[in-house]
Amino acid sequence: MSPASAFQITLPDGWKKQLPAALLRSDEQKMEFVISLGEWNIRGKTGGPFAAAIFDRRTHEIISIGVNRVVPQSCSLAHAEAVAIALAQQAHRTHDLSSAADEGVELFASGQPCVQCFGMTWWSGVNRLVIGARSSDIEELTQFREGPLPTGWKNLLANRQPLPPIDVRTDVCRERACELLREYTASGGTNYSPGLSADGN
Repeated sequence: MSPASAFQITLPDGWKKQLPAALLRSDEQKMEFVISLGEWNIRGKTGGPFAAAIFDRRTHEIISIGVNRVVPQSCSLAHAEAVAIALAQQAHRTHDLSSAADEGVELFASGQPCVQCFGMTWWSGVNRLVIGARSSDIEELTQFREGPLPTGWKNLLANRQPLPPIDVRTDVCRERACELLREYTASGGTNYSPGLSADGN
């Protein structure tokens, strides 16, 4: 097998049809939208039970969306937050989203970022993070392994130095986000945590 020289991560076909017709202004509206993306991803069998979106904090416009694409695209990097971050960076042609909007951008995630997505959030340039389900919810309801987040991870983001702080809000529409996780498990969704076989063992 020859070494690969490129990779691509894409959203599932039909993603534009999932976009809302009007601006979403409240945290709850934005999170409900993100959860709906996760439902779409599960029901279309196009990835895992996680979704994310990045919004302009001032205008509330959607900059990008992301859904989990780990299994269909054979890429452990393709978590929902990572997809949303990468697409936003490509749209603005910058690795640093702190320059993408006058008052910054906010990342909405249906579930608490895992250890990988914590690091991606730290470096992405977003200045606000809003979360639905907790890590403990994810591990209990799906058996996914979320990895060793640093102690006091919320405070680390909120007091990030020397970079600008990231405001963190948790438990937004938490029960709805947990319903998304339950649906994935009930549908027989794969536990694709590293080190597990295809049957989740």
